[in-house]
Amino acid sequence: MAGYKPLIIDELGVVPLSKTGAKLLFELISQRYARGSTLITSNPPFDEWTETFGSERLTSALLDRLTHHVSILEMNGQSHRLAHSRAQKAG
Repeated sequence: MAGYKPLIIDELGVVPLSKTGAKLLFELISQRYARGSTLITSNPPFDEWTETFGSERLTSALLDRLTHHVSILEMNGQSHRLAHSRAQKAG
């Protein structure tokens, strides 16, 4: 788990995690901290992540690890999937 292979977590925050799930994800991120690349996509902004993790303390600790030595790409605009779906229906 803590190896050097990249880990990709897509759509974090779409569904709230159980207490156990949130703790396990925190453990995974903690083990990978400064050891392996992690890419996370998420629609909710960081200030809404507490709803996903259920605890301000856990969310804060997780964000501390995720945002240290990181590049954050914020993308605003229409969903690629939605645009593709609309184009298929129109054409």
